[in-house]
Amino acid sequence: MADINPELKGAIESLIFISEGPSTIVDIQNILEGLDSETIRAAIEELKNEYEKRNSGIKIMEVAGGYQMVTSPNYVNFVKKFYKIKHAEKLTLPALETLSIIAYKQPVTKLEIELIRGVNVDGVLKNLLEKGLVRIVGRKEVIGRPFVYGTTRSFLEYFGLNSLEELPAIENFIQALSEREMADITPIGEEDIQEASSQENSKPPSEETAKEAADINNNESINN
Repeated sequence: MADINPELKGAIESLIFISEGPSTIVDIQNILEGLDSETIRAAIEELKNEYEKRNSGIKIMEVAGGYQMVTSPNYVNFVKKFYKIKHAEKLTLPALETLSIIAYKQPVTKLEIELIRGVNVDGVLKNLLEKGLVRIVGRKEVIGRPFVYGTTRSFLEYFGLNSLEELPAIENFIQALSEREMADITPIGEEDIQEASSQENSKPPSEETAKEAADINNNESINN
């Protein structure tokens, strides 16, 4: 394929730049009418190659089904330093642990999260919902029909994932979380989750959670 028209390539570049989230091929087609998907992809590939050739601080990545401009890993130390100074709010250790449980166990109820973590997660869950990293994805078909939670598209964008299939081993994910948020945490693994599930809570769950647990137990007794 011949080189893409520079003006067209610039237009696509500007659309990806101003977008709040990943720009899909369809998003770009809706603005630049008459373009086929192959031409758009070719233009994006040329832009990606140009950035790489000049060792740019910006690169284009395919994220969550679309294309987004991100900072180059080559300059991650400068970016971390910037955020350490400018980005006052970060995810806390409880939030990181809760987010990792939801990511790997979804769909999961609040009770199930609390049984693993051993503490009440009302405040942490509310914070993650407000940040748009998790969402209510439905209800569990047991007595009381509690909400079940899962991650969002913003979660994928935040951690540079194209889909949940790209989630690394849980130990690596915890490490990635800690590095991104500049928090000192001890990585947990699948065995830690299983162990936590079998231990008593270090803090009593909320009345709502206790009722949910009782409803689930009653339902299981009925089914048996």
